Amino acid sequence: MGDFDEDLYLRIFLTPVLRSKKYRPKFGHGDKKSGYTFEEFARLYGLDPFYSWIGLDTELMYTAHRAAGGMTSIYRQIGIGCERLFRQIIIDATGYIDPKYAVWSYTAKTKSGKNKTPSLDARLELSRIKTPQVAAKVKQWIEEYCEHLAGVQTPAKGAVFEVRQGYKSKDSKRQNADIDNATVAWASGYLPVFAIFSSQIDTDVVLRYKNSKCGVIVGSEIDNPIVSLYAFVNQVLGYDLAGFFEKNSSKIKAKIQEVLRTLLSTK
Repeated sequence: MGDFDEDLYLRIFLTPVLRSKKYRPKFGHGDKKSGYTFEEFARLYGLDPFYSWIGLDTELMYTAHRAAGGMTSIYRQIGIGCERLFRQIIIDATGYIDPKYAVWSYTAKTKSGKNKTPSLDARLELSRIKTPQVAAKVKQWIEEYCEHLAGVQTPAKGAVFEVRQGYKSKDSKRQNADIDNATVAWASGYLPVFAIFSSQIDTDVVLRYKNSKCGVIVGSEIDNPIVSLYAFVNQVLGYDLAGFFEKNSSKIKAKIQEVLRTLLSTK
């Protein structure tokens, strides 16, 4: 099977997560790209008569803003880490000659007539997989998933993946964009799949995606690659992703706690 470098995987996952330490709130001032330090915030709010009168120019208010925005930042950066990690595992498992085969994009027109290029995070291109055992397992998995979706013909080219750390939103605009991408994926010869690292996804969202002929695999410990992301990576790609997180849990937790402590401070 593939040559899996766990030290590399750990760096890939943690590098974006650690960027959240640099998050500082902008307080509605988008031109302040680096955000406000506590000292800058204290001057900004201290010079505002109303805010200073009612006591918002305090450390507690600053840390509340930083924690609120930082929470969004850390989820976003964990998602980026998941996306990059999943894509690297695919590259290593398949033996792709060129990493470009691990991503997929297409060109479409906007309402204004301009071109846009939506992309999905990872791709299993059957004709480019150099590891015969993996190619056979990917092909079999796609066939079995299409049977699971019912009434769906097996696509010729492979599968494409939208990778998320979790899916707590019920934003219909986001779902519509996902389904648009999935429609193009099917037309291009790919099974579209949502790969969710956690088990946090609303059941209504899962139902809507599956009704739109999309695959959904989540961070479940169920030993079924049709349901579980970890079973899929283990049984189809040949890498124990759950084992990776278990083995490196203490290191990852330490870094996450480091980020959280920073976000809950004024420093």
